Amino acid sequence: MVNYKELGLVNSRELFKKAVKGGYAIPAFNFNNMEQMQAIIQACVEAKSPVILQVSSGARKYANQTLLRYMAQGAVEYAKELGYNIPIVLHLDHGDTFELCVSCIEYGFSSVMIDGSSHPYDENVALTRKVVDYAHKYDVTVEGELGVLAGIEEDVKAAEHIYTRAEDVEDFVKKTGVDSLAISIGTSHGANKFKPEQCTRDKDGILVPPPLRFDILKEIEKRIPGFPIVLHGSSSVPQDLVKTINHYGGNLKDAIGIPEDQLREAAKSAVCKINIDSDGRLAMTAAVREVLSNEPAVFDPRKYLGPARDKLKELYIHKCKDVLGSANKA
Repeated sequence: MVNYKELGLVNSRELFKKAVKGGYAIPAFNFNNMEQMQAIIQACVEAKSPVILQVSSGARKYANQTLLRYMAQGAVEYAKELGYNIPIVLHLDHGDTFELCVSCIEYGFSSVMIDGSSHPYDENVALTRKVVDYAHKYDVTVEGELGVLAGIEEDVKAAEHIYTRAEDVEDFVKKTGVDSLAISIGTSHGANKFKPEQCTRDKDGILVPPPLRFDILKEIEKRIPGFPIVLHGSSSVPQDLVKTINHYGGNLKDAIGIPEDQLREAAKSAVCKINIDSDGRLAMTAAVREVLSNEPAVFDPRKYLGPARDKLKELYIHKCKDVLGSANKA
């Protein structure tokens, strides 16, 4: 077993306390490979932002659990090399079994999510409590979830929203002992978060999705004041990236995300962790497609993955500075 402290990582407990008090959210960026990790660390060092490196079950299968562990350790050293020792959390995103959470903790994760939201309430409580009891023995923080987000992202699929019931949160937090709680207030997984018929159009003809349920968020805050809240499925799906992808041969239809002004408003509340994955995928894909379309003779992966990394860094600096408010909070 490897303890995360040996890798130079931190858990999320103190970071969340500061974020809730300071009215900002910590970015939780997913990564699967070296270029994504480089972009995340470069961006967050430049913005002087704390960061949560998120690894899904699919990422572990894709990249290998051992390699990911050492990449996270490398991220810590890379940040120092770049000149600023930012706090870095290694977090399991959407863990669905006790066994997966245990494995991640044994491989050096400093935080895990156990997502029992698809189970009946009592089963979700029991599963989350079991993970918490194990994780806290090693000072690993645990994120639970109440409510279900619509959309598709890797192995996580749901046809429709089940909004978090504010009346359940106090009981859930008390019974499980979780350190943070992911809630459902209208965000969605994937790049196609809403159907066009669910949206309205602004003066420029751009589709605008229904607003987040801030009424639910405010009621939750009343019931568990100061408790760390998490938003999943919070990519904004920048339309310039969608246009670039489609211009260079892509076929993204009805790709609609969460407006950034709503995320900024959420970040000023007890929402102290905001997950962003699809936006990063879009940024990298747009850059790769553009290079390969304009330079069809290119076959060196560095020639297209390098620009993809740069585009991702640019996006993440923007998220830290202009959306989440986490810049200069490291």
